[in-house]
Amino acid sequence: MARWRSKSGNVVEDSGQDTAERTVPHSGRHRPDGERLRNGLGRATGVLATLVAVAATVIAVVLALHIAFVVFSANQANPIVRTVNDWSRGLAWEFRDLFTPKDRRVAVLVDYGIAAVVYLIAGRVGAGLIRRIR
Repeated sequence: MARWRSKSGNVVEDSGQDTAERTVPHSGRHRPDGERLRNGLGRATGVLATLVAVAATVIAVVLALHIAFVVFSANQANPIVRTVNDWSRGLAWEFRDLFTPKDRRVAVLVDYGIAAVVYLIAGRVGAGLIRRIR
């Protein structure tokens, strides 16, 4: 029995029968079972899930930077501090002023910290659900 590799990389054994009777795996463009479609959908959902997880992580990092800038009294005139503070106000949406302790630093730590944790959890859950679509 002769053995060789087909173009698709599968090992094929020759049993000495006529070549028309060999069962070489189908390596054409269109697979009748929809395998290529499933593979493409799997790749697309994987990329989308990764984008969701990365976006949630970036948002959480922006919120964490804002917390650090407020807690450690960063220079509010610095353009980086101003930019991060502006972005974090929009990203914290309903979590701003959730609690109203007397110390502003504690309020920012709690409110923006809860928002960051919610983004991380929602991002991971959303990415997990998207990955299940296959």
